[in-house]
Amino acid sequence: MIVTLNNPPTFTSFIDRFLVSAAAYQIPVILLFNKVDTYNDDQDEVVLDPETGEEMLAMTELDQVRILMQLYKSVDYECIAISAATGKNIDLVKEKMLGKTSMFAGHSGAGKSTTANAIQPGLELKTKAISLQHKQGQHTTTFAEMFDLDFNARIIDTPGIKGFGVVDLEKEEIGGYFPEIFELSQSCKFHNCLHLEEPKCAVKEAVETGEIYLSRYESYVQIVNGDEDNYRADKYTTP
Repeated sequence: MIVTLNNPPTFTSFIDRFLVSAAAYQIPVILLFNKVDTYNDDQDEVVLDPETGEEMLAMTELDQVRILMQLYKSVDYECIAISAATGKNIDLVKEKMLGKTSMFAGHSGAGKSTTANAIQPGLELKTKAISLQHKQGQHTTTFAEMFDLDFNARIIDTPGIKGFGVVDLEKEEIGGYFPEIFELSQSCKFHNCLHLEEPKCAVKEAVETGEIYLSRYESYVQIVNGDEDNYRADKYTTP
């Protein structure tokens, strides 16, 4: 999955829904954090701490990428920082693809086709600049297409995904596709705990102590409650 911090933003709720669906069908996922060459790493902006009111240095864009990567690494997803434009870590991505058929998925403008072109020069897949008005990608790939590559691999380029709904999953099984929730659910008082309002829930306790990231738990609750609107909103949820 191709992830971008901005232009366009990829929100954690979108990532989590994609990961749940992939896990349900036993499809392994690697998160490629693209466009790292465009993010700033200068800590020169001063902001106020929302809790103390004291001045502090703002988090840089690269800091935010590092935090997101650490979040998903902590729940056993492989994360690679790449730049399709400069070629950063493209050789590593090719190593991961060797002997496999890989699908690139993500929002329009995240760099799926550009990454494919970087992996296999000569593919010449169409790309288009980000919309300056909406800060979102413009569709260039209109259908999924598979290509044979010259290093014993295949790639499937897909149209950009605007929203990602989760279907055909029972509420009781969703927690099983969040590794950290599944592990702690064994310690809940009730064996059929949904980790919502139940007492003595080990998962909710872990959220309160920070053992489970709040954004991950919020994604879980949205999916369990069938909230098909909130995850589409352009609201970035911090880890």
